[in-house]
Amino acid sequence: MAVLAASSALLVVVAALVVALLVALIVFWRFVGLWLQAKFSGVPISIVELIAMKMRKVDATALVSALIVARQAGVPIQRRDLEAHLLAGGHVLRVVGALVAANRADIPLTFKDAAAIDLAGRDVLEAVRVSVHPKVIDCPEGSNQTGAMLTAIALNGVEILVRARVTVRSNLKTLVGGATEETVIARVGQGIVSAVGSMKNHQDVLANPEVISKKVQEIGVDAGTAYQVLSIDIVDLDVGQNIGAHLDAERAVAAQDVAQARAEERRAAAVAHERENIALVREKEAEFVLAHTEIPNAVAQALREGTMSVAGYLRWQNVQADTRMRARISGRPVRTIGANTGLSEAAV
Repeated sequence: MAVLAASSALLVVVAALVVALLVALIVFWRFVGLWLQAKFSGVPISIVELIAMKMRKVDATALVSALIVARQAGVPIQRRDLEAHLLAGGHVLRVVGALVAANRADIPLTFKDAAAIDLAGRDVLEAVRVSVHPKVIDCPEGSNQTGAMLTAIALNGVEILVRARVTVRSNLKTLVGGATEETVIARVGQGIVSAVGSMKNHQDVLANPEVISKKVQEIGVDAGTAYQVLSIDIVDLDVGQNIGAHLDAERAVAAQDVAQARAEERRAAAVAHERENIALVREKEAEFVLAHTEIPNAVAQALREGTMSVAGYLRWQNVQADTRMRARISGRPVRTIGANTGLSEAAV
């Protein structure tokens, strides 16, 4: 029984050793290839360190690949800095690639700046490439495919259609927190509209398009952006509508409508005044006729009271007859007011 128990214990120990050996071989084989790759590339790192990285949830493959690239390019980078950047959620291969490209292009770029740009969400490798090989931006955006053009108006009211291309390169110092290319496009468009709007004649713009570029560059369109503007080139320039003439025509039509309205108002006022005068004339005629109807009574009363003699009455009749005769000779109309008195409108 004792022998059997000892044999069982021995088998358990052997089995445990085998399992431990298999686990060790699996772990070793998993990291041995990466360790050999680092070893032959001149990167000093041990298998224990690789296992420790795995336990810290660090992507050892990406880290070793980045170290190898930096080593081969002659860019000094500390493994701990790369590991910290990787744990922070950065892209170590992209950062190392940007450092290698900047080193070959003789562009000053430190690992700290590159890591900050990467963690800010910017593609640091693309930024270095644009810094080495400048980028061309269409203004308006996409105008090279769509044919869209900016609209500006000179002081003489003529519309100018402009399409420009802006050559920029990355400004690595202001890349973190700097405005994007949409801001550059907006500022260039604003500058073009302002430059054309300050020209007295649209022909001056057509004759000297470089004036637009100079005025736009003077306002500093790249201030506070992630780019440095190298040049602004006018690639297309055309004449649009005569907005000033259209506005003048519309103002003339509006002035004509106002004048017609005022003339109609004056005509209506004149017609109303004429009708008022006609009514007043009718009223005065009525008062005139009413007054003449009192003349016979007044004459009779004068004769009764002796204030008028018969001879005076006859002389008055002669004067009336003479007045009517003179009126007929002169062609004036004579209208009899009272048959008994012999009065006429011409006599009054």
